[in-house]
Amino acid sequence: MTIDSELFPPPKPKQMADHERDFSSRRNSTMNNNYSSQHGPSEDSNRPGGASGTYLHDEVSSDEALRRIKTAGSITISPELFEKMYLTPQSKVSGDLRRTFGNPTPVALVGVLLSLTPLSCDLMGWRGAGGDGAAGVGSYYFFGGLLMFIGGLLEWILGNTFPFVVFASYGAFFFSEGATLTPAFNAYGAYSTTAAAPSEGLSSPAFAASYGFFLLFMGLLSLVFLICSLRTNLIFVAIFGTLVCAFGLLTGVYWNLALGNAAMAGKCQVAAGAFCFVCTLSAWWIFLAQMLVSVDFPLSIPVGDISHIIPGATERLRKKNEYSV
Repeated sequence: MTIDSELFPPPKPKQMADHERDFSSRRNSTMNNNYSSQHGPSEDSNRPGGASGTYLHDEVSSDEALRRIKTAGSITISPELFEKMYLTPQSKVSGDLRRTFGNPTPVALVGVLLSLTPLSCDLMGWRGAGGDGAAGVGSYYFFGGLLMFIGGLLEWILGNTFPFVVFASYGAFFFSEGATLTPAFNAYGAYSTTAAAPSEGLSSPAFAASYGFFLLFMGLLSLVFLICSLRTNLIFVAIFGTLVCAFGLLTGVYWNLALGNAAMAGKCQVAAGAFCFVCTLSAWWIFLAQMLVSVDFPLSIPVGDISHIIPGATERLRKKNEYSV
């Protein structure tokens, strides 16, 4: 059977384009309605042209539209939550590693907690403890050193510079502390006048005076961290503030021992242990806060976010540019 072209003329190109445009518009409208019914209206639904003006329109394919909807629905975290999780103000980094890998900060905190907390009790002499924490050499290596180094390395991979430097620095300190107390490294044995009794070097004034300089500059490093922590939270400020005092007092311990003033050295040691203990209490608090966040616990404990008190240089520049415009 043939069709009379005069009775049924073929559609013109313009008519076909209009038909396809109408079909595309109806399809996009249906997709938007389905998305709104499942996820609620998007932010763009209040704008002129509605959501279809941003996500779906005639020149956007359905695959591209779905990609945009998925991107718009991605979960973002507030700067306060980011700072609580990573202990650093939120910064822009390339890639999406922070959503690919877990948060390494808690494991680094475990390292410092399980090495510094017992050490602080040793320094204060609780229950007859003593020996400058020599009983905890293993924890200095495998908790304080290893876990903090791993945590710092992962912070570097995620682009978190401040936690990376902090954890790597204190991890190296605990490695050094463990090595100093390990006879195989001969740190104190080199100061002994008797080759058969290397432990006599621990009481050498030269060893005490020399080791005091290491603790002194660890205190200076902690002071730098303290200044930087003013852009983070109150717990971090408390941690670094107490560490500055603790390292200063530990320096006094060894320098007083070098001068033969054992009584004053003992008082400085107890005070240093007390500051270290307060430091660990703050660290336990922020560790608990991070673990609660990691399991989406309904209870959230504050860490005293103060990142908004001292605006960052980037934010100051942005506001300056806004005012200039």
